[in-house]
Amino acid sequence: MSGTSNAGRRTACRAFLGALISMSRAGGLGVACGLFATVSLLASGSAAASGDVIRIGVLNDQSGPYAGVTGRGSVEAAKMAVEEFEGTVAGRKIEVVFADHQNKPDIGAAIARHWYDEDGVDLIVDVVTSSVALAVQEVARDRKKAVIFSGAGSDELTGRSCSPNGFVWSWDTYALSHSAGQSILKEGARSWYLIAVNYALGLAFENDLRSTLDEGGGTVVGVARHPLGTRDFSSYLLTAQASQSQVVAFLNGGADAQSAVKQAVEFGLLRTGGPRVVTMGLFLDDVHTLGTEVAHGLQITESFYWDRDDASRAWSRRFADRMGGQMPSLIQAGTYSAVRHYLRAVAEAGTAEASAVLPAMRRLPVQDATVSDGARIREDGRLMRDFYLFEVKAPSASKGPWDLYRLIRRIPAEEAALPLERSACPLTAGR
Repeated sequence: MSGTSNAGRRTACRAFLGALISMSRAGGLGVACGLFATVSLLASGSAAASGDVIRIGVLNDQSGPYAGVTGRGSVEAAKMAVEEFEGTVAGRKIEVVFADHQNKPDIGAAIARHWYDEDGVDLIVDVVTSSVALAVQEVARDRKKAVIFSGAGSDELTGRSCSPNGFVWSWDTYALSHSAGQSILKEGARSWYLIAVNYALGLAFENDLRSTLDEGGGTVVGVARHPLGTRDFSSYLLTAQASQSQVVAFLNGGADAQSAVKQAVEFGLLRTGGPRVVTMGLFLDDVHTLGTEVAHGLQITESFYWDRDDASRAWSRRFADRMGGQMPSLIQAGTYSAVRHYLRAVAEAGTAEASAVLPAMRRLPVQDATVSDGARIREDGRLMRDFYLFEVKAPSASKGPWDLYRLIRRIPAEEAALPLERSACPLTAGR
């Protein structure tokens, strides 16, 4: 927690201790001990939550399969937004705290409850891992507090589980699967085999992709589901090859997506005249880790790329200076944008009370270096923003370690988003 204030360290510590107590009472001693070990490294001491501080909690994966695309980078991105306000808004200091939910919904919900109830956290942001996000969404709804999902992308967050207190900022499963599915269907590939991570993210990807395929005349010939954190995809890939499908789609992300793509190359599924391989949840940091030798030719849909324009390049270079040269993922850029917009709404409302800030967030246009012009928050809590279809460059075309994408086309916000008339969100009832 280098660079975090003592109060921030104490706040994160208390959040972890709350989760530890909850897990211990539930019999999860092993998890509790793991949390205690983390706490002992983070902070010591305690203090009462202060009413003169606006606290922003970055809740994400600090050590697991999604740490590269979220993790410390999201914490730094949140701090960058705070620094633009010189550390104060509406007469109150701003503080950033963070915690690792370990991709477990019960731990994430326990930390969220402790933050909201005991530590005076006003906003929770990031919350990568859809199952954790859905649990935190309910905590935020119950506490009438704000949460912005710059990390999670299940379309349930703006569907049946939508909340007036919750917003989806960077991506969702519909945007990624619909864009990729439509593009490949237009090329004539109709039969698909799906390899999906077996939790809320994979299920959401599968449901959205099936809908797109049904509309476009495609078929799913088989589905294999794998646990989060899988390292060996050989059995899934062999089954996919045997299916003789035209497309093999990986419906996962982070380290899972990296392992799946790397092994697909080793099994000869890429660039050998076999089935088309597409991945729905592979982002910039993952491609950088894989390298263009492995990933070139893959098509990827994202809402942000550091090299999009002058403004995105300037902001991304400031981020990279703090992160040892690492360029931001769409999730890290989304965390910056979400925190910045929240603070603009606090300034507009003149208070951090959620009853005043949330309407201000919905009224204000979203404007910053990471979001294209015209972005706005829709009734269901989804940020209406453009997406982009990219192709990973060949090694010979890349001019540097982060020069990874070639733009194929811009996808307007209205095309990328699930049509509002098809939304299951109760907030849109009667439209």
